Amino acid sequence: METALFSLAGTIVGGLITLLVQRQRFGQEIKLKREENKTEFMAESTVKHFLNHKSYTDRSFETLKKHLGGFDDDELRKILVRAGAIRNFRSDNSEWWRLLSRMDEYIERKR
Repeated sequence: METALFSLAGTIVGGLITLLVQRQRFGQEIKLKREENKTEFMAESTVKHFLNHKSYTDRSFETLKKHLGGFDDDELRKILVRAGAIRNFRSDNSEWWRLLSRMDEYIERKR
């Protein structure tokens, strides 16, 4: 009986230690991944900042490209899509982007 209790206690303590070590390791891995992808996270944050400006629902691709240097055109477009933006071409064939979440605001302004 005592052996069974000691075995059970050892199993529980060992399981808890393993759980805590795994949680700590998982937290470290998340920090490393965030650090590896920091440029993309910050670029998305910057894109959202520009596209959430209260006066402008749309921004031209050229303006975004000017302020987010270091990315080629296709990389920047991928960042815009990850940030929740959609593309629109105007009559002069220029490329404009807006957040999908601001579509209702855009439609209201058009009326």
